[in-house]
Amino acid sequence: MTYPVNLVSPAWLAAHLDHKQVVVADCRFALADPGQGHQQYQTAHIPGAYYLDLNQDLSSPRQIQGGRHPLPDIQRLSHRLNAMGVISANQTNADATATWVVAYDDSRFAFAARLWWLLKYLGHDRVAVLDGGWQGWVQGEYPVSQDIPRPKTGQFVPCPNPAMVADRQAVSHHKDSPGVLLIDSRSPERYRGEVEPIDPVAGHIPGATNYFWQDVSSADGWMRSPTDLAQYWAGLDTAQSVMVYCGSGVTACVNLLAQTLAGKPMAQLYVGGWSDWCTALES
Repeated sequence: MTYPVNLVSPAWLAAHLDHKQVVVADCRFALADPGQGHQQYQTAHIPGAYYLDLNQDLSSPRQIQGGRHPLPDIQRLSHRLNAMGVISANQTNADATATWVVAYDDSRFAFAARLWWLLKYLGHDRVAVLDGGWQGWVQGEYPVSQDIPRPKTGQFVPCPNPAMVADRQAVSHHKDSPGVLLIDSRSPERYRGEVEPIDPVAGHIPGATNYFWQDVSSADGWMRSPTDLAQYWAGLDTAQSVMVYCGSGVTACVNLLAQTLAGKPMAQLYVGGWSDWCTALES
């Protein structure tokens, strides 16, 4: 089976929806209404898709430090992935048995990209997001369902890669070093400190450059072409090291996804983001 790298079209997913190696994850979520995504999933979803919640599955509870969406408990997430039938893509499993995971949402990749990054971080490279998301699937008149798939038995073995993660100390120590590019993925007005709807302090990490995460896709949720993305991310070519953050390590993953689609290497994610950085400013 030929699998597009990191991004799949609705047509590809529709053609492979019944393949035993393909597992679909519905990641719809709304920060302002945490229950909305699951309600939408119960109303209609891509046939066979399992639901993964940002707060319950893709994050762990917030602590005093670490930001609003810390990394999830690895064993708990692994248990959920096993129940979805995911078989790890690593050296212990033959390529013929490893699972291809496709994630989607209705928020221009905001939450699907978080799962995409997490699986990469845990050593599972066979993961992509659905271009166009839920809206693109529905507009393409592909089938939808209300049936909740039964739990399966997978074989997901996490192999975390700590080199993909940066914490506050690492950002503070390296952000002003020659060749280091620190990217703030939030909206320009939040970056400039003109508004701050979520966190208690406005502004950005000193030295950060703003690349708004929504600029890599169209308003209706389609990723820009690889050529456009290569031009958009041309500034990364002169950087020796790149660190990316947002408010809490969620939408920054969209920029990381877009960078890989532009042919750039995976940058580090400052998971805590501005919500973590704020805790030091308040103390």
